[in-house]
Amino acid sequence: MSFLSTTNVSLPTLFAESNPNAALVSFLIYTAAVFVIAALSNRLLKSKSFLSEYFLGSRGLGVWAFALTFAATSSSGGSFTGFPSKIYSHGWILALWIGSYMVVPICTMGLIGKRLNQVARRSGSITVPDVVRDRFHSPVLGLMAVSLIVFFMSFNLVAQFKAGSLILQTLLDGVSIFESTADGLAQAVSGIPFLSDGVSPEYLLCLLVFGIAVIIYTTYGGFHAVVWTDVMQGIVMVIGVIIMLPLAISQAGGLENTTKLMAKMTPPRFSAGDKGGITLTLDKPAAENMRVEVGTWITDKPIADSKVPLLFRVTAAAEIPAGETSVDEVKVIQLTTLDDIERILGRRESENFLDGVTVSNIDLVQYAYGEEASQQGAYIVGPGPSPSSNTGFLPLSLAISFFFMWAISGTGQPANMVRLMAFRDTKTLQRSICTVAIYYTLIYFPLVVIFCCARVLLPGMEGESDRIMPAMAVYLTEHIGMGWLAGLLVAAPFAAVMSTVDSFLLLISSAWVRDVYQRNINPEASEKTIKLLSYLATFVVGTVAMVVAINPPQFLQDIIVYVGSGLAASFLAPIIYGLYWRRVNAAGAMGAMLGGFGLHLAMYVTGYFENGSFFKPYQMFDFDPIIVGLFGSFFCGFIVTKLTAPPPQELVQKFFYTEKAGS
Repeated sequence: MSFLSTTNVSLPTLFAESNPNAALVSFLIYTAAVFVIAALSNRLLKSKSFLSEYFLGSRGLGVWAFALTFAATSSSGGSFTGFPSKIYSHGWILALWIGSYMVVPICTMGLIGKRLNQVARRSGSITVPDVVRDRFHSPVLGLMAVSLIVFFMSFNLVAQFKAGSLILQTLLDGVSIFESTADGLAQAVSGIPFLSDGVSPEYLLCLLVFGIAVIIYTTYGGFHAVVWTDVMQGIVMVIGVIIMLPLAISQAGGLENTTKLMAKMTPPRFSAGDKGGITLTLDKPAAENMRVEVGTWITDKPIADSKVPLLFRVTAAAEIPAGETSVDEVKVIQLTTLDDIERILGRRESENFLDGVTVSNIDLVQYAYGEEASQQGAYIVGPGPSPSSNTGFLPLSLAISFFFMWAISGTGQPANMVRLMAFRDTKTLQRSICTVAIYYTLIYFPLVVIFCCARVLLPGMEGESDRIMPAMAVYLTEHIGMGWLAGLLVAAPFAAVMSTVDSFLLLISSAWVRDVYQRNINPEASEKTIKLLSYLATFVVGTVAMVVAINPPQFLQDIIVYVGSGLAASFLAPIIYGLYWRRVNAAGAMGAMLGGFGLHLAMYVTGYFENGSFFKPYQMFDFDPIIVGLFGSFFCGFIVTKLTAPPPQELVQKFFYTEKAGS
């Protein structure tokens, strides 16, 4: 079988000819550092109480460790894969979409940080379900919290595994040992439907490498390994963004030029659903099975009186059998902006073009918003182009919803709450709020600028936009003759994913070991048993997520938004009530948790039946599901509490009237 491309992104060779394996060296050094940290953390485990140390770091985090592990965990693979994908696809409007993220530390740390830390210390809680169970003295409520955490985090974990694998795939593209190993893996799994049908061998190899690395160091090192790798990864992330920003602005011709070019852009046309696309016809029959890979460019002469040549980019691999001359319904996007078309044709020699073919039976659709003359400039003004919504990507009501979603939903994330249970004292918390706010400012607004520039420099990647971050890093460094620098820049999104995956792995495994087994099945379990089960649970959870990620959903940010908003709708109200309202009881907390979860899920299920996609939720009164879910959660919690008996006085006394502990 011949292959017309071996990667999903047609870019210049990853690294300069003088140092073709620089990417591999960068990755090996980075991985070695991670394992050194895990080994040191494992030594620390042996000197302290295993359970508290493995899942919470013995509540001893200082300012830099606490601030950077909090920031790195929140700045997930979504921040460096899904968020750049959104910027690339919809333009400057993403600055408004993400605008409230700078106040997340104030809302999250300031609102519940000190109080949650106090309650966790008083009850001896190690996990978020621990806090819920002990605060309300309800094992059933604790198990409900476990169920919701496992449900939502499992989605997110799969998305993060996909993100890490895509980033690593771009990082190692062009490295000879990587390509030869991928070829060997392709032969080894041929004939295994789950592993070979539609799965790129390069992606599969990267998934195995990424998955094994993160599972081993998280399993071996525990919370402290996660925290200190987060510190390292947090530093790598911000350095990567700071380096990319001036490179992107310079190579795109400045912000003014970038904005002018974006003002003239119109959205591409694309293949919708299972049907549609284009027919490719070869000049002569294929000598052997020929695979047209994702990222291949195809051009043809203009139609009728048009002077603009046709230019397509393949978005799903197609195959022409040996002896055949054509293939139907090839999935593509078609560029519609003349400047973009000329830019790609002008660098034809460095791009992956398929020659010797003609195009016919063009069956593509246009964006629902952004292509009409009245919507000119859709990439620089709101609401931004949208392939499916005729009101655009971010109408005003949805912008308001997202402003509240980022600021509020971060407060309701169990992964963040665990960090809030682990800081040393109040002074640490106060200093960390400022540190994280500055850190987010250095990350998110520069990303908007960088990936608006990417629209100018790398047109046509809407069909594979989850890879725009590593693709941009490769492009920027190659065009200044410093291909080796791509290793550092691609390490930024890779670090973001790793810092999130390790945290989620520990969160899910702690839910099984601490909250299900020790608290409900075997309270007298020995430390040796708990230690073995903790290692086993972390390993099994990671392995299952890695297997599911072999065929993951397409767009990462949609999953991340669903999980983030769902967790906030489920957990924010019961946690806030539990920390600050003496009158709330277990029934009220259960009502808040189930009410928020149920309403939030109902919006997505309704959207599935109305819009044909689970990730296009129904928007009641044009508001995002998180607004509906949060309102329902707080309302249900309040009503159920008022209709049921007050909590036992000794429970109120324990959490509201005892002396402050620890901070």
